[in-house]
Amino acid sequence: MPLWKIAWRSIQHRSLASGLTAFSMGLGVALVVAVIVIYGVLNQTFMRSAQGYDMVIGPPKGSPLETVLGAVFYSNQLSDTIPYDYFLKLSIGEYSPEVETAIPIAIGEHIQGMPVVATTPKFFTELKYLDKYNYSFRSGRNMTAGGDYEAVLGYSAAHKSKLKVGGKFKASRRGYLPSEEHPEPETFTVVGILAPTGTPNDQAFFVNIEGFFIMNDHADIDPLEKTLMRKAADRGVDEKETNENAEGKTVMPRRISAILVLTKEQDVKPTVTEDAMGMKEVKIEGFTRQTVNPSIMSLGGRLVENLDVQVASPTKEISRLFELIVGRIQIVLIIFAVLVVVVAAIGMMVSIYNSMNERRQEIAIMRALGAKRSTVMSIILLESILLSLGGGLIGMFIGHSLLIVLGPIISGAVMVVVNPWHFQAAELILIPGLIVLASVVGYLPAIIAYRTDVAQSLNP
Repeated sequence: MPLWKIAWRSIQHRSLASGLTAFSMGLGVALVVAVIVIYGVLNQTFMRSAQGYDMVIGPPKGSPLETVLGAVFYSNQLSDTIPYDYFLKLSIGEYSPEVETAIPIAIGEHIQGMPVVATTPKFFTELKYLDKYNYSFRSGRNMTAGGDYEAVLGYSAAHKSKLKVGGKFKASRRGYLPSEEHPEPETFTVVGILAPTGTPNDQAFFVNIEGFFIMNDHADIDPLEKTLMRKAADRGVDEKETNENAEGKTVMPRRISAILVLTKEQDVKPTVTEDAMGMKEVKIEGFTRQTVNPSIMSLGGRLVENLDVQVASPTKEISRLFELIVGRIQIVLIIFAVLVVVVAAIGMMVSIYNSMNERRQEIAIMRALGAKRSTVMSIILLESILLSLGGGLIGMFIGHSLLIVLGPIISGAVMVVVNPWHFQAAELILIPGLIVLASVVGYLPAIIAYRTDVAQSLNP
């Protein structure tokens, strides 16, 4: 009979004690799995979601990280707004030769905890999610430029709000809430529902930015005024002038939360210098960084210099967040989880050690029938390894099941989707780790079995 079967029979003989030992090991493994999976999902989602844009242009107040979290992940309210005129400067004005795509967004109130994002139809045609995928619609279509009161819902937003294509919801200045008290011009019609993307956009209500402006008391701008605004943007004139129509009537200035920008590849020659320590630095129009993308740095530097804005790199800010904060928290949590696993392993060692007194006669019989000392020692080690691996499997199941409860909480807090059954490559490290740990804690009982005196143990 194979040695592992003998070890398994021994475990079955003490099923209750063995089960409790494996379960205690499983609890520790469950904590490790939960930490690894949550960190992996957050890291992957945040990093890949941040890769869809070269830069985010937002209000000067606050930090670049706050701008990225607010404009890309909708996890916090931006501290201020910027003039809509800045978007015109990027899309059709003086900075447009360097810009591939510029998308304005205005973030409003929430519906059932989900953000309302006002933007243009180009958001879904010229941007990609997770850095390479085109947006597609599970049902319906995209908004149109002339559809001021059209809306597109993210997959989760549609599911939670129970709105379908053709459904309507009414707006108020405090947010987009179903109501019978508001006039028809404030009613938005759902024209499309996005296919799942695994990004914060799944939980967003997207509305046409023109309707958003009208709803929030920004007077609609007729074609003539829009032409004047474009010309003003080209000339770089004052915002007050851009908001006066041909009759001299002043309308409320349009303001937005941020602008998402993709830049064109440009041949920009940076200046390379060396400091006193011989370290090379790259300088491009006021910016000094160790590593730069010339086209992005060139445009970003001039925007900060000439406009009252803040330019943030989504990938850089999210990477810094995970390195400085989230990564350190993960290390601390894993240390605590590993300590729980070690304590459970010590408990397993004590359990097997205590069973050795009951098994001395059993071991002596095996020796009398011709089993070598090394064979008996191997059986005890295999028993420890089987218990450890069994606890590991239980822990993986518990850990992923735990994410069914934690997933919605995390999604609501940081607007990312957590798949409970998404396995991380780091989990594979648990298998050899548990085998090594089981071998270490099983060594003492195995040595006792190895040294068992046959003649003395066979005596009644």
